[in-house]
Amino acid sequence: MPDRAPHDPPRGPARTSGAPGDSAPAPQPTAPDDATAAQRHEATTTERGSFCLARCTCGWSGPARRARSQARADAERHLATAEDADEPAS
Repeated sequence: MPDRAPHDPPRGPARTSGAPGDSAPAPQPTAPDDATAAQRHEATTTERGSFCLARCTCGWSGPARRARSQARADAERHLATAEDADEPAS
């Protein structure tokens, strides 16, 4: 027996018939008022198997490292470089 009542909608992605004009257009993401995602830098580390790499919201990605500390250092260097590049020239 399923763990949901028979009147509950099915779980999972919505199915479409595939005919043109059947589905509504996907909503477009909106950018924050103060900065766009390309201007804001937020770096994180991601693990892939035995490797760890740093990624940023601007699209930058560091090299795959076996040591998490090295991936974090890559992210810190990127953020420092990005902050220097984002500052307006005096």
